[in-house]
Amino acid sequence: MKKAVLFLLFAWSTTWAAAPLARLKVSENRRFLVTETGRPFFWLGDTAWELLHRLNREEAERYLKNRAALGFNVVQAVALAEFDGLTAPNAYGQLPLVDNDPLRPNEAYFQHVDWIVARANAHGIYVGFLPTWGDKWNKKWGAGPEIFTPANAEAYGEWIGRRYREAGLVWILGGDRPVETEPQKEIVRAMARGLRRGDGGAHLCTFHPTGGSGSSVPFHLDDWLDFNMRQNGHSAEFTGRYDQTRVDYDRSPVKPVLDGEPIYEGHPVSFDAKKYGHSVAADVRRPFYWDVFTGALGHTYGHHSVWSMHAPGRKPVNSPLMPWTEAIDEPGAFQMGVGRRLLESRPMLTRVPDDSVLVPSEYPTLVPGAGVRRFVATRDEGGSYAFVYVPVGRPCTVRMDKISGPRVKAWWFNPRNGQAQIIGTFPNQGERAFVPPTPGELLDWVLVLDDASRGFPAPGRPLKPLR
Repeated sequence: MKKAVLFLLFAWSTTWAAAPLARLKVSENRRFLVTETGRPFFWLGDTAWELLHRLNREEAERYLKNRAALGFNVVQAVALAEFDGLTAPNAYGQLPLVDNDPLRPNEAYFQHVDWIVARANAHGIYVGFLPTWGDKWNKKWGAGPEIFTPANAEAYGEWIGRRYREAGLVWILGGDRPVETEPQKEIVRAMARGLRRGDGGAHLCTFHPTGGSGSSVPFHLDDWLDFNMRQNGHSAEFTGRYDQTRVDYDRSPVKPVLDGEPIYEGHPVSFDAKKYGHSVAADVRRPFYWDVFTGALGHTYGHHSVWSMHAPGRKPVNSPLMPWTEAIDEPGAFQMGVGRRLLESRPMLTRVPDDSVLVPSEYPTLVPGAGVRRFVATRDEGGSYAFVYVPVGRPCTVRMDKISGPRVKAWWFNPRNGQAQIIGTFPNQGERAFVPPTPGELLDWVLVLDDASRGFPAPGRPLKPLR
């Protein structure tokens, strides 16, 4: 009987029609992602958890076209969605499963998923694809119901893996639910085994954890976990949240790390709007640079109105401030693309976190700082360049010997609009202080230090195409 059911599942599997995106893999140094030809891949993701469940095709196209134009190359979305994902139909009146049975997927529902995944790929966007939200195997909170066992999780994983074998995607297991027991861990591992068997190992796989934690704690040593994902969460402070990216970076064996859910733009800060208010673009820019400069392979952004695709008439979750159709044009999303262009304007696969570029102040709470005023630094391991994130208009002193070559070319890069201004070229000697263009203001900048002999373009301008 089981073989007959699996045959039926596989008989439904679609033939992939979209132009294929390059496969992704982990880089040789185990720190980053690259394409199958070795081209660096900077993950710039957007949390669109309800994309596959709540939007019709016209709306999905509008969303994807917007994100592609802003430089996003990943959208993170869920097949069996969080909010009544099993009992509330999609925009076309379809439920994902027949009688909530993972072995009986509804073909009409998944044809809509097929369409959105194909359109994302056509726009050059990979799907960070969650086969299910976590309350379908652990109803710690959320609508549920719990429908997965290790046996049907593996079968469902094999079916969905086979269906999207040719698609441009990365598998993301989990779904913001704790893994507290061995049976829960086995459900995740069984689904991972099914995915691998279904797609033949064509796609990378990771795990989306609960707030303030990472995939590394339950699964770091598992072979199926290609890179660690953190949910550093909806706090605006560096310490205790975004500093944890470096903790995962330093784990052994080495695996890449990504913050798959930092604070959203427009979100109640620390879930307490009455005390802290709602986040703004500056609150999402800081985690971008904190995460990436402390070792992340890329970054995921989110807007509080977009992840749930909030719209008039839809029950709000944690006080969204606007509909998703307005939120996609909020400034933080544009500024994520600005950050991506900065990282791609210098060699990417040799970049390492290194706060020793900064000379600490007599009062370390000043520099490197604390709270929302934390400075962080990264550099090329060979010294061809260094970046220092300066979150506030405060002078900082750097060690020039972290840069190779006899002369150092210095720039200020504006993370709000992507403009770069030259500071000057200096002898590579000792320590040097730099004052940001907006002293005394809570306006962030990136100090860029280049080995002048390398002839790099202005920060934010692309390098020559890789061959």
